[in-house]
Amino acid sequence: MNNPLISPGIGVFFWMLVSFGILVFILAKWGWPMILKALNERETAISDSLNAAEKAREEMKLLKAENLDLLREAKIERDEMLRTARLTAEKIVEDAKSKASEEAQRIVDSARESINYEKLKAMHELKNDVANLSIEIAEKLVRSELTDKEKANDVIRRQLENIHLS
Repeated sequence: MNNPLISPGIGVFFWMLVSFGILVFILAKWGWPMILKALNERETAISDSLNAAEKAREEMKLLKAENLDLLREAKIERDEMLRTARLTAEKIVEDAKSKASEEAQRIVDSARESINYEKLKAMHELKNDVANLSIEIAEKLVRSELTDKEKANDVIRRQLENIHLS
């Protein structure tokens, strides 16, 4: 088993070492700085991204707190508006009830006044009718009684006595 890779000779070993040295020199001169620069840039970019993410997280916390405050204020304002609307509705209903009650009372008072007026008017007409009827009856009675001279003198005498007695 004389495989040159397993048991290399001194010449192969020397050229492998020279090739490896040249490779290390080239990498050290141009490769490593670029790789280290890229790694540093990537590290910086990752660090900046993490910082930006942390900053965004803090901003989100602040925005969330502000949103909660705004939501709380909106709820308070909504409750206030609802309470005001409820009070306004109750006041409108109360005003309508009081106006309706006043209107009903005015109508009742007007009806009572009208009824009293009509009642007085009817009583006055009734008195006038009774007085006219009484006058007609008295006139008929007086005519019938005064047709006889003696009865007429008797009625006149009685009336004169009533006048003096009163």
